[in-house]
Amino acid sequence: MQYNPVETFLQEAEELLAEIEQSALSLGSGERSEETVNQLFRAFHTIKGSGAMCGLDAVAGFTHHVESLLDKVREGAVPVSPALAGLVLQARDHIKILLGAGQGGAAVPPGSSERLIAAVDEFAHSDAPAGEAETIAAAPAEEHSGGAEQTWRICFHPNPSLLACGGNPVALFRELRELGACEVTAHTDEVPALDDIQPDLCYLWWTITLRADCGANAIRDVFIFVEDGSKLEIEPIESVSSQDQAGRAHSADGSGTAGEAGSGTLPAAARQKTLARESTVRVPSNRLDRLVNLVGELVMNQSRLAQAASQSGVAELANPVQELERLVAELRDNVLGIRMLPIGTLFGRFRRLVHDLSAELGKEAELVTEGAETELDKSILDQLGEPLVHCLRNCLDHAVEPPDERSAKGKARRATIRLSAVHTGCDVVVSVQDDGRGIDRAAVRAKAVEKQLIAPDASLSDKDIFNLILMPGFSTARQVTNVSGRGVGMDAVKRQIDALRGSLSLASEEDKGTRVSITLPLTLAIIDGLLVEIGSDQLIVPMAAVTENVELLRTQRARNNGRNVIAVRGELVPFIDLRQAFHVESDAPPIEKVVIVRHEEHRVGLVVDRVLGTHQTVIQSLGKFFRNIEVVSGATIMGDGRVALILDIAAVVRHVDRDCREDPSTTRAGREQPIAC
Repeated sequence: MQYNPVETFLQEAEELLAEIEQSALSLGSGERSEETVNQLFRAFHTIKGSGAMCGLDAVAGFTHHVESLLDKVREGAVPVSPALAGLVLQARDHIKILLGAGQGGAAVPPGSSERLIAAVDEFAHSDAPAGEAETIAAAPAEEHSGGAEQTWRICFHPNPSLLACGGNPVALFRELRELGACEVTAHTDEVPALDDIQPDLCYLWWTITLRADCGANAIRDVFIFVEDGSKLEIEPIESVSSQDQAGRAHSADGSGTAGEAGSGTLPAAARQKTLARESTVRVPSNRLDRLVNLVGELVMNQSRLAQAASQSGVAELANPVQELERLVAELRDNVLGIRMLPIGTLFGRFRRLVHDLSAELGKEAELVTEGAETELDKSILDQLGEPLVHCLRNCLDHAVEPPDERSAKGKARRATIRLSAVHTGCDVVVSVQDDGRGIDRAAVRAKAVEKQLIAPDASLSDKDIFNLILMPGFSTARQVTNVSGRGVGMDAVKRQIDALRGSLSLASEEDKGTRVSITLPLTLAIIDGLLVEIGSDQLIVPMAAVTENVELLRTQRARNNGRNVIAVRGELVPFIDLRQAFHVESDAPPIEKVVIVRHEEHRVGLVVDRVLGTHQTVIQSLGKFFRNIEVVSGATIMGDGRVALILDIAAVVRHVDRDCREDPSTTRAGREQPIAC
């Protein structure tokens, strides 16, 4: 694949724009962090430099004005304020428009760049109103700029691939000399023998003594494009004696010899603190998808090989096949691990949503995220964004009260929306929780009666009432707005979560808030399954949901007044007879198996003929002809070439519940309540 610098820059710019958005929102929320401002400056500086190198002059020219403003903020000449944060967000959005226009997207609105540049320049040169905002705290001595000169010792240990990537140490040293008097010492202790030298690698490293009236940030900006993968240490020193410098000063191009004393100029403690950034490689997602598909085929063929070896009875094949199974399992886990991304990459998008929507609705709300390091398969993350957007919009529109109403209730004027993720076994639970007014049960019930979804005298639990909110077209909003009111939000969320083989539940307390919990599998590609059999059909039950297996005798079916329940260590667990639910006409064996699975907060049994063992399951789509089969989430190919369907536990429970409600006589138990109740 041919290297495309513009494409690489666009990928980097997308990450930098996300970083800018988060930093600006942090400033707008009242944080007075000097490092946050430094991050903003470095992000805009990188976009400006990289954009200029890629020929995107409009991006570089516009970003230069924002960079100049942020430089004044770093110096303390311009205070941090919500107005500054808002202006930075506008600049970020405009850069995104410029990048899109440069790649054939929508044209930049006429005059928009000029108007925004004028606003940035005016902000940079205007005097801040008294008391409008706090300035950034004064920088420590090593970060100061302006005033008396300061002596700095800089250690630059470049990434060995610096030269191959177009880096030029000479240009860096020349730029340092523009800051002040600069003396450079080159170190050759890592240069290998002549026969081992690779001409495209950099083996030298340097220590530089710089005397200038600048701060550490200005020095770090010189190395901003080569810092990735390099070791850079900047520390202030009071003075450097001429004797200590004698024999160590070199020309700015780093030429000349270096003695052993040169390497001792960098304190050992400083070198230990300097860590290189973790090296990363950008890979198109379609390549990862292809790799996962190949591993899936490998898993299926390994299963066929294991079955053939077992049937052949050749003892010499047992150990190699077992070792192959171990290696394939390890390869599977590592490949799937490559596609795992921290959910924080998704959470970061929502701070801007809450910020903008709060202002639009005249409310005050703060988004707090937890568990951002929790990992999920990229394919799930890509589809999780829209459901979470619906949930957050509902929080702000329905749940969060206006500031005055919250104050009257004794609450803080600013609401807190908590977005969290946590691992629970083989699943991830993502929760959206607010501290608003809670779900109005009476209003939900009245709307359900009005729409003839329930009878006026129906007896409903809280769970039943909350589930009404998830029905198509259901909304308690009094009027349709740009945010909600058409009754498509939570219904759409439920459908999308079901499509991801997940589940959704609601919990609420009046005037304390509402929690939406979404349970998702870690991956949609390859799972561990429990292989079961009913008649001549084989089915896969996801192992993540299985808790245990127990036997079911014919005599046990007659107990408990004919109800479909089984006693498991003193607890009655309801079960679903899959033979009856799937209309399998063959006779059941004398001793059946009950696979106990967990569905939401309940335990449910699945009655099967036999449990055949565990199985590495490569999930395959059923295709268009079978897309309406709701009780299965996919299929897999067995070692003997047969197809086994993968059960969707939640869909099976819903299917049986619906049959029970429509015709209670269809179940052998004739229960008064459906299985999941």
